[in-house]
Amino acid sequence: MLRHTVRRNMEFIVIGFAIFAAFIAKGIYDKKNNRIKLIQKFKREWGQIPDEEYTYETLKSLASYYRSIKEDNKDVDDITWNDIDMDQIFMLINNTGSAMGEEYLYSVLRKVKFKEAELLERNRLIEFFQKNEEKRIMLQIAFRGMGKLRHISVYEYINQLDSLKQKSSLPHYLMAGGLIAAILLIFFNPPTGGFLTFVMVANNIIQYYRRKAEIDTYFSVCSYIIRLLNSVKDITKLDIPEIKSYTDQLEKASTQFEKFKKGSRIVAGKNPNGDILDLILDYERMLFHTDLIKFNSMLNTFKKNRAVLNEMYVNIGTLDSMIAVASFRTMLDYYSLPELTTNSAPFLDVTELFHPMIEDPVTNSIGENRCVLITGSNASGKSTFIKTLAINAVLSQTIYTSMSKSYKASFFQIASSMALQDSIFSKESYYIVEIKSLKRILDRLNEKIPTLCFVDEVLRGTNTLERIAASSQILYSLSQGNAMCFAATHDIELTHILENYYSNYHFQEQVVDNNVLFDYKLLSGRAVSKNAIKLLGVMGYSQDIIDNATNSANHFLEEGIWDILK
Repeated sequence: MLRHTVRRNMEFIVIGFAIFAAFIAKGIYDKKNNRIKLIQKFKREWGQIPDEEYTYETLKSLASYYRSIKEDNKDVDDITWNDIDMDQIFMLINNTGSAMGEEYLYSVLRKVKFKEAELLERNRLIEFFQKNEEKRIMLQIAFRGMGKLRHISVYEYINQLDSLKQKSSLPHYLMAGGLIAAILLIFFNPPTGGFLTFVMVANNIIQYYRRKAEIDTYFSVCSYIIRLLNSVKDITKLDIPEIKSYTDQLEKASTQFEKFKKGSRIVAGKNPNGDILDLILDYERMLFHTDLIKFNSMLNTFKKNRAVLNEMYVNIGTLDSMIAVASFRTMLDYYSLPELTTNSAPFLDVTELFHPMIEDPVTNSIGENRCVLITGSNASGKSTFIKTLAINAVLSQTIYTSMSKSYKASFFQIASSMALQDSIFSKESYYIVEIKSLKRILDRLNEKIPTLCFVDEVLRGTNTLERIAASSQILYSLSQGNAMCFAATHDIELTHILENYYSNYHFQEQVVDNNVLFDYKLLSGRAVSKNAIKLLGVMGYSQDIIDNATNSANHFLEEGIWDILK
């Protein structure tokens, strides 16, 4: 009988070990299989448009880190950013794997550089990631392990965590001790012990969720920091000489968070989706508040090492964002490394420039050392061209990448006044919004750093007479400052008034067989075609309207006055 019992127990033990071993084996297999799938995914997505969804709230949260370091008089300001659709450019480039990476990439695109050293270092990293697929993918796996936080900014909540008032863990110890004492009392006085146990369980759960509700978001941030520390460990193990200066700083910084990481599983499980152990721990947390006690300890460590975490943020952000830029470069049909200088009068010389968001774009070239007026009809390409110039200027001085065969220019401040709207909330007319926007550009002019500015249809919000008088003086003022201005306009008069200070270029179209044909090629000189009235015919207007409009225009050109309609 005893022998039979022993044998049966041994069988249970063997079966238990077999089941445990099977779970271990499956875990190892799944981990290896997931890694293989992840590698295949990174290879497949390299050089492709990132598949990400963005809401207004997401884009707003991504700007949190940038807002903490912005410099109003040097950075790409909000008006310029919106004018040239830089949110779309950011989305095109954002092949990052971590929240820190995408927030840092956003800040990179907002902060143009005025010296070559940092741009050259970024280029070194970009080219390394382009040429070393295996090492790059290992880093991407590490960054993906951190993941991204949707709808909240890591940097913003790290700052809020820093400002969170630390509370004593003594009440939690007392509640946990009280529950244990009540349970023990059951063995000596069951009725009293049972009643007190019920009371303590109810109290502990209520107090737990009350405090948890106050700090629940910060638990997500702590979990992210833990994943960051785990990923830093993986990155340093890779031992990549080309990024040693970054990994050395990461490794040194992570040692300051050993206490933070120790026992952190109680605050957040390793599996973001939860597992059986986490389910069991949930009940333990509610009753004994172990995660709240550990959170207070982690908060103390965090506050002592806030600056160290900032250093880690920048290092991780730099590496992850430059991987994204390397993927972006691979996506392009061609690109060039900018040649930027501070040792000459302001100039811009670009060859076969194109817009990265346009499929099958028409390329253009221009070389100038003074301001430029661009004329032409609607939809001929004026606005797109100056936006393309502005985007390339920004990317050249941020990620050292130009969508052109060559890009040579001065280091510039970059500002625009293009896609403006009137404000129904502040009750400002379009004209008021416009003159404020132009005034801010004039206020930025200084002798140290030239300004590259872009204006689309200057002062379109007012009447012709005052528009030409005022806009000619504003454009003249820009030409007399330390600036290069590219202005698109329909007002041919400006090309004559400002011909001593602005070079003239134009786009043109042809009306052939009731079809409007655009070639989108930039041409020297002012626009000479007069197709606006012809376009009325293309759109189906009556011949009487077209003939009368033509006669009226010809009369004005001959006599200098308009016919009075009778």
